[in-house]
Amino acid sequence: MATIELTKENFENVVTVSAMVIVDFWAPWCAPCRAFAPTFESASERHVDVVFAKLNTEAEQEVAAAFNIRSIPTLMVFREQVVLYAEAGALPPAMLEEVIAKAKAIDMAEVHREIAAQAAGADAA
Repeated sequence: MATIELTKENFENVVTVSAMVIVDFWAPWCAPCRAFAPTFESASERHVDVVFAKLNTEAEQEVAAAFNIRSIPTLMVFREQVVLYAEAGALPPAMLEEVIAKAKAIDMAEVHREIAAQAAGADAA
């Protein structure tokens, strides 16, 4: 599956309707971003059950700011609208595969229980 281009218009919809989305925050002038692109594209072809998306931080500064993107490339993994992973830096192929495998293996019911418990604790405070 090819990567899709995210914009402020489609970002929320893509993350909401897709079970798992991996977003590459990048910019055209960024050499490490360009070097990471083939690794990201290759992973998208191997993991057809995952949505791979790219967000150009130059064109979509508002979205990049909302996610506090300070350096690029930054990779974020969303699953069921929860950020499971966020880290700056281009990953080598084996490390990207490891991140994807770990994200797929997470018990999301447990994650949602933890989020609910934290929210309840914050409400009580």
